[in-house]
Amino acid sequence: MPKTWNEFMRRRDLLKIAGSAAAGAIMSAPAIARSTGGRSGEALREIAVVQADDQVKIMNRHITAPTQFIEANGIRFAYRRFGSESGTPLLLMQHFRGGMDHWDPMVTDGFAESRPVILFDNAGVAATSGETPDRIDTMAQRAADFVQALGIRRFDLLGFSIGGYIAQSLCLQYGEFVQRLVLVGTGPRAGEPPTDPKYTKYAGTTDPNTGEGPEEAFQNLFFMPSETSQAAFRAFWARRHARKENVDPPSSPQTAAAQRAAITEWRQPKGERFVELKAIRQPTLVVNGSHDIMVPTVNSFTLSQHIPNAQLIIYPDSGHGSLFQYPELFVKHSRLFLDGPDAPT
Repeated sequence: MPKTWNEFMRRRDLLKIAGSAAAGAIMSAPAIARSTGGRSGEALREIAVVQADDQVKIMNRHITAPTQFIEANGIRFAYRRFGSESGTPLLLMQHFRGGMDHWDPMVTDGFAESRPVILFDNAGVAATSGETPDRIDTMAQRAADFVQALGIRRFDLLGFSIGGYIAQSLCLQYGEFVQRLVLVGTGPRAGEPPTDPKYTKYAGTTDPNTGEGPEEAFQNLFFMPSETSQAAFRAFWARRHARKENVDPPSSPQTAAAQRAAITEWRQPKGERFVELKAIRQPTLVVNGSHDIMVPTVNSFTLSQHIPNAQLIIYPDSGHGSLFQYPELFVKHSRLFLDGPDAPT
């Protein structure tokens, strides 16, 4: 896995060259030289090393994986599958209004080294057709439609933010499909709501030029004000925009309104508070930053106390986007958990 942003971008460029050759394109030595700053011989050697090290083709990386589509229950789902062909697939569920390109390549490619990674846009989100439901449980049902259409019988599941709400509901409704569960920056039904003024100021804002959440929203909601956390934000923001071709469109106002309604409904109790968490039987890893102002960090502690086979990791000097502030550490911890022995049930 690349250790620095420069290494990450270097590997991306080399994989693009390798991918062109794998697709049948003919690249002359001068063309390779132009693509690698005049170091064609060195580049060819590095390409061989990269290909041997990753054991995947260019189309199997976050930045270059093609967007595919599959029909299920009247919805045309957009998704990308890449990474190792062996291992238990890992399905990722994204944050509010987020699409496939909002994931951090250092996180997704880190997981892809040892297993298939599946990113997707749920019903109505970004490149997927239809309307976004306004209830978390219905969102989970649409996600189940997608997984069943792919023909996947067992998978691991990672849910971030509202994606964590959907992941919990999926486990409760379709638990037979989910092997292990990772919940990041999320909380239980009827958990503690956000109270920080920054949440009110930034959570619903939209950049008029892109139709996406603006840079300052991610900067203030996902990361801490400290110099270290802000440096991590700038590095994440560059990685998050590294994909330049075949990018997801922004989610629609309908998606934003429906997800807001779903979040509001999720905050209301349904029966005895937190009792449904005891029915989540999957081994579960709960992760958050020390100061999450979107889904307050105390909610992660609540999840870890009520899900029977749960463990908790809190990263220091970090907020809602702790997995993007500590991408390598998060991947290492998560892979240790996902690849570990089954916990007792």
